[in-house]
Amino acid sequence: MSSKPEQKETHQANGAVLPAVPMNCLAGPDRGQLVEPSDFLGPDGVGVEVVVLESRANAKGVREEDALLENGSQSNESDDTSTDRGPEPASPLKETSFSIGLQVLFPFLLAGFGTVAAGMVLDIVQHWDVFKYVTEVFILVPALLGLKGNLEMTLASRLSTAANIGQMDTSKELWKMITGNMALIQVQATVVGFLASIAAVIFGWIPDGHFSLDHAVLLCASSVATAFIASLVLGMIMIGVIIGSRKMGINPDNVATPIAASLGDLITLALLSGISWGLYKELESKAYVNPLVCAFFIALLPIWIIIAKRNAATREVLYSGWEPVIIAMAISSVGGLILDRTVSDPNFAGMAVFTPVINGVGGNLVAVQASRISTYLHMSGMPGESPETAPRKCPSPCSTFFSSDVNSRSARVLFLLVVPGHLVFLYTISSMQGGHTTLTPIFIVFYMTAALLQVLILLYIADWMVHWMWGRDLDPDNFSIPYLTALGDLIGTGLLALSFHILWLIGDRDSDVGD
Repeated sequence: MSSKPEQKETHQANGAVLPAVPMNCLAGPDRGQLVEPSDFLGPDGVGVEVVVLESRANAKGVREEDALLENGSQSNESDDTSTDRGPEPASPLKETSFSIGLQVLFPFLLAGFGTVAAGMVLDIVQHWDVFKYVTEVFILVPALLGLKGNLEMTLASRLSTAANIGQMDTSKELWKMITGNMALIQVQATVVGFLASIAAVIFGWIPDGHFSLDHAVLLCASSVATAFIASLVLGMIMIGVIIGSRKMGINPDNVATPIAASLGDLITLALLSGISWGLYKELESKAYVNPLVCAFFIALLPIWIIIAKRNAATREVLYSGWEPVIIAMAISSVGGLILDRTVSDPNFAGMAVFTPVINGVGGNLVAVQASRISTYLHMSGMPGESPETAPRKCPSPCSTFFSSDVNSRSARVLFLLVVPGHLVFLYTISSMQGGHTTLTPIFIVFYMTAALLQVLILLYIADWMVHWMWGRDLDPDNFSIPYLTALGDLIGTGLLALSFHILWLIGDRDSDVGD
């Protein structure tokens, strides 16, 4: 170090040159030793330049900081030359409650209208022959809609984080991320779609003890074809949304996951209805069509596996990312069993139109929160590297909803969107004369109570789960959203079915439940 009489304030790539100023003590990078002022004085008592290097810099951290500074999303705190840094990582984006709400509102409403359209479709197709005589198709509805959420929202969260930390800035990196992730979700969609059909057959067989091989093959062909085609279309939409968000200066975490669901429920449900109806029609005269459809999509698996293995990021998910999507599929299938048992009763046929809405809204909101928390944690390093940011104990509700940090602020904003959003969606359903239920005040109270309780539980679980997974060295982008959206399907369907049963028991005849 050279002695100079004048003070300098110069930033270097991975460190800072601090001016020699009088100080009582300075904490070293490891905070384990205190350095006396005399250590910073030259032989003649003149201050010298001191270069302080970041103690925990790593390749990903540098890329994250560079990407954020490049986009102007990092605050000027990164220019602070003080080494006294708190344990909490800096907020990735300096957002107010208003800016969060403004960015989330439009895609949230768009996603909500998508779920309303899906509910209207389900209300119509529930009277088709395939739904009447192969009632296990109802079990596939939450499972496949949840699968869409699991795969596309996880893809959105994964790509949003990659975009925010600068891993999609060049054409080569962008193309690599696109091909690897598209191949990955095709593998996951095909396998989990096949497993969902098996679960539907089992859950349909257990209550009645009746099994039909033709119906089982029909469910398999419908599920696999629907999952594959829906994931292909929605994956391409998601990639376009994230690239467009970055170019417009919008945080992809706020818009990607809701837009993923805006058309997702409608496309998936329309595909399931159309494919299952077509295959059911062919069942009598051309029974070989169903097995051929299953064989075709399963035969494509090796191609997608080879492409996904060529990308290091998707290779890891290809090997380790099966547990969350499979368990989530099983959880959603339980919700599908509840839907099947409830809608099959003529007294509760009106529930069909509201199920995609309440499940979709809850899943969309919690996916936004999980994606934001995950990006926030990625700013501090790699999973498992920052134990101080990953509490292993359950957080208190106060810290989740009423603290001053940006994640608590976003939780409040998302929770406050529930009532006005659902009121808009209920009015839309009523004005389009959908369903079999009149919107009486008591029905709205029960419905809103179920919706608020669902989102409250999901946001609290997300706060705990994302941090817990981070502390367990698991990337929350890949593991948290499948569980959360599946729990949203189960909780939403269960609370909605309970509300309909209570309304029927107390004799709310004005709401015409089941007419």
